[in-house]
Amino acid sequence: MAIVFSDIRVWDTGERIDLVVPDGRDVTVDASRLTVAPGLEDPHVHFRDPGQTHKETMVTGCAAAAAGGYTNVLIMPNTVPAMDGQIVTPGEPGADEVLAAGCDNVIDYLQHYERIHGVTLPVRYELCVCATKGRAGKEPTEPKDWAWYMPGHDDEKDAAQIAHPVTAMSDDGSAVPTPVLRDVLANVKETGLYLIEHCEHHDVGAVNEGPVARKLGVPGIPEETELAVVQRDIDMVRETGVHVHFQHVSTAISFDAIRRAKAEGLPITCETAPHYLALSDEALLEYGTRAKMNPPLRSEKDRQATIAAIADGTVDMIATDHAPHTADEKALGFLEAPNGIIGLECAFAVCHTVLVDGGWISDERLIELMALNPASLMGRHSTDIAGLLNTSAKCATKRTLDLGATEHPERHDLVILGLDDAWTIHADEFRSKARNTPFDGWEVTGRPYATIIGSRMASSRLDALA
Repeated sequence: MAIVFSDIRVWDTGERIDLVVPDGRDVTVDASRLTVAPGLEDPHVHFRDPGQTHKETMVTGCAAAAAGGYTNVLIMPNTVPAMDGQIVTPGEPGADEVLAAGCDNVIDYLQHYERIHGVTLPVRYELCVCATKGRAGKEPTEPKDWAWYMPGHDDEKDAAQIAHPVTAMSDDGSAVPTPVLRDVLANVKETGLYLIEHCEHHDVGAVNEGPVARKLGVPGIPEETELAVVQRDIDMVRETGVHVHFQHVSTAISFDAIRRAKAEGLPITCETAPHYLALSDEALLEYGTRAKMNPPLRSEKDRQATIAAIADGTVDMIATDHAPHTADEKALGFLEAPNGIIGLECAFAVCHTVLVDGGWISDERLIELMALNPASLMGRHSTDIAGLLNTSAKCATKRTLDLGATEHPERHDLVILGLDDAWTIHADEFRSKARNTPFDGWEVTGRPYATIIGSRMASSRLDALA
């Protein structure tokens, strides 16, 4: 039994094929207006589990990812307790659920989450370890606490440990402080990880410094707070040769610094997020704290510079920085409300509307930014649809790709997209536990209709195709 997507378009070649997905039902879908592409991948999500499951859980976060067309995500280490590889202490916040599961640290807990909770999560996920102990910025974490959880030593590990390795390091939410940066980079170099840097630091302020901050009567955050970290890290990369990936870059002056560093051939990559492409700080006047984040939304000039950095290739990828919070928390006002918005379920559409409909990039380039390039950063290979066709469906006028008949069906992750389909974002329909988004009610284009992981349907809204 299978779902057949008839006459679907292959994202990069334009070839029309029939795509067969093994399933518990026999369904044929007229897919002539749809496109099949490698699954989206996100190197920057917060699932709040363990420790803050009133905001999100692994179950709801993964469901949101699958609904948004994502097949693999990288989970940031600002869990509670922090994901630093150290043995958790009884009585510290969040420790009880880790210890009650028979685990002694957060990495172990998240690797074995499905067994512990008796669930099957719909997307693949990898883990990012803290750069400093407790994510407190005082002492570097020690490789002896987490290096074993990295890829390798498979003959000593169970299937969950192999499936959900530690693949990156970050103190996301905070930049790595200068006094420990050199030691952190030494750990990165020793182990072969890469540093994901929250490239911004400020001690005072809640929104971007400028007219909007003054109108709101809220202290501002200067753009130099981002550039200072970006330039400092570029200098360290030049000295050490360590790969640094800059998160959620948001200012014109930072993109200029990154362009110059790339021109030198330094091992630097960067991402931005959908909200920095779609919104400026003027959005705070309309959406309030639903548009409060860190780094903050910047000026319209910076927003245009972010789009330009996408168009000229300075930005390597787009990540959501999916950051769930409760309505009560977001109602606290600009000074006290937490930073961040959710993004997994509408990111592709927001980016498609701004970038493709806006004439800045092609559909193919957007898929590279949201699927191929994030996968490459995380050391993964996106599913090569054309390659599969060449090995399994050589002789036909219109070729058929039967995922169940391929040599390694467990490796194939895909998304089915309606690139030109218009729809309205309804946050109350999200799979995420949270609703903190400024995009609720937006009219957008580009919709994920099905997410296929390991050649099996992980999420679908096929009823919406009728």
